[in-house]
Amino acid sequence: MNAVAPALRPSPIAATVDFEADGVQHGHLRLPWSRDDSAWGSVMIPVTVVKRGQGPTALLTGANHGDEYEGPIALFDLARTLDAEAVTGRVIIVPAMNYPAFRAGTRTSPIDRGNLNRMFPGRPDGTVTEKIADYFARTLLPMADIVLDFHSGGRTLDFLPYAAAHELPDKAQEARCFAAVAAFSAPWSMRMIEIDAVGMYDTAAEAMGKVFVTTELGGGGTATARSAGIARRGAANLLRHAGILAGAPETAPTRWLDMPSSDCFGFSGEDGLVEFLRDLGDPVAKGEVIARIHPIGRTGQAPAEHRAALDGLLAARHFPGLVKAGDCLAVVATVEDRA
Repeated sequence: MNAVAPALRPSPIAATVDFEADGVQHGHLRLPWSRDDSAWGSVMIPVTVVKRGQGPTALLTGANHGDEYEGPIALFDLARTLDAEAVTGRVIIVPAMNYPAFRAGTRTSPIDRGNLNRMFPGRPDGTVTEKIADYFARTLLPMADIVLDFHSGGRTLDFLPYAAAHELPDKAQEARCFAAVAAFSAPWSMRMIEIDAVGMYDTAAEAMGKVFVTTELGGGGTATARSAGIARRGAANLLRHAGILAGAPETAPTRWLDMPSSDCFGFSGEDGLVEFLRDLGDPVAKGEVIARIHPIGRTGQAPAEHRAALDGLLAARHFPGLVKAGDCLAVVATVEDRA
């Protein structure tokens, strides 16, 4: 006799907005969280829904990691200013997905140390972070036609400002994703690979056939006027590209980059003080020393050298001055300029 898998429990998260109603609604995704200072307390994740009539749905998210700020800046601003009369279809805006981490200014949740971008598909009966992932996987992602998830380097990495999509088995879906990346019109556009894609929001969205765009728009645990401006313009461009806002995307020159293999990623083998010999965007050659790691326990010792594993340019680098063994030290991407 075949065993029947138990049905998933309903999500404990309740939305205070009606996703099917026309107009502009500001509310919360309320997740019960009983704790010492609030026995019947909740995590209140801000959400905005802007809808008019029938049309595609865009799901726009930021602070998947709580120390990345371009997405929240652009999305809190968009939620405040977007007029339903300008929209054909629906825009769901969640400026801070991992709201506990965002409030704490940390990459992972201070409640359960959960890295939301490694928790998908999540669990309705799991930790706080797993419950957030479950709600996105089972409720919000199925509503969406196009998904934009803002990222930057947080406190430990700094990136060239780029929008990105992944190589996918479904080449028609992949083409739609890269067309959306082009429409975002960041200064750089990346054909991206991941060190480990298991449990990622990206992977969950792509497995549903969604058009998915992500970004890396700087880092260092802050945002600049330039990086926030790229995020604002990119979000509006994506909504135009989807036909949700009228008009054509406001394009600007972009250079295309590729991450052809795991050789793009370089990791530190030592603890120490990092000295980069190349800056972001600088060309590098295979075998070239691009960083030195100085021992800090005593004087008189030679630094360890980190060499590029391929020709390209420096697309990302470790941000703080001190590095630990195992930290991602640098990412080298190859230039793939398109006509």
